[in-house]
Amino acid sequence: MTLDEAYIERRGRSWGWVTSGGQSLEASRERGARLGHLTTPSYNRMVVYMDNAFDADRAFAALADATRRDIVLRALTGAEGVAELAGHYPMSFAAVQKHIAVLERAGLVTKQRTGRRKVVQTNMLSLRRARGLLDEYEALWRGRIDRMTGIINEGALVE
Repeated sequence: MTLDEAYIERRGRSWGWVTSGGQSLEASRERGARLGHLTTPSYNRMVVYMDNAFDADRAFAALADATRRDIVLRALTGAEGVAELAGHYPMSFAAVQKHIAVLERAGLVTKQRTGRRKVVQTNMLSLRRARGLLDEYEALWRGRIDRMTGIINEGALVE
């Protein structure tokens, strides 16, 4: 049973997914889990889902490389194209293109065609989101350290 065979059937007051064999969607998923399937097939395979949510893992993985961090900094002005950026690094043009592609997939930069050039610009919204996440973790750890310092100081006063 796949979700492609699914149709909606009226059950009392609620609508529920039912497979063509009469199984509920939940029962079909449980059956798939018993058979060793890790995931259930998607309902509509023709739709490409564009997730605009910030993916922190992908962003920080992209920023882990020093060359990519430098590309993000140089792209802040949005004045340099891919070819001009490649001139700054001791690597091939294709290698710089791959670095830019990783940053683009992470949502940290965008490429825009201007005439014959592809101008690279930093996506400030994604950069701000990454910075905001770092600020949250900094506040969390500073609070923990302050509490630990207080506990240590209380222990020192008791002794």
